[in-house]
Amino acid sequence: MADKKFELEVMCPDRTFFKGEADMVELCTVEGEIGVYPGHIPLAAVLTPGIMTIHNDGEVKKAALHSGFVKISQDSIMVLAEIAEWPDEIDINRANEAKLRAERRLDGSKSGIDIQRAEAALKRSLTRIALKG
Repeated sequence: MADKKFELEVMCPDRTFFKGEADMVELCTVEGEIGVYPGHIPLAAVLTPGIMTIHNDGEVKKAALHSGFVKISQDSIMVLAEIAEWPDEIDINRANEAKLRAERRLDGSKSGIDIQRAEAALKRSLTRIALKG
């Protein structure tokens, strides 16, 4: 099974983020983290902000994925992501500032704050920081 591969395509609203072969992909779903090898049972899942890891021929690529969907078949994976970023596309200072803003919104001192939006912003910033760190 180690010599088998599958096609991986990661699409964002503004670009094709990645298209190529992979031996394995790791993703964060609402049900937890999953690792997908060729021959995986068909599956559809909702993605949460997290780090996607692409394994191919001993090379490992990591990217930040910020929500979306994944469709897995035995020989291909299609990821539809809200946002996907390579480490070199992330501004760590901006991510740290976004984290602080989200934490301030969630501290409970102000009323009328959209909690879900602030939590999503915090998760995105933490994913970016984890990928760069």
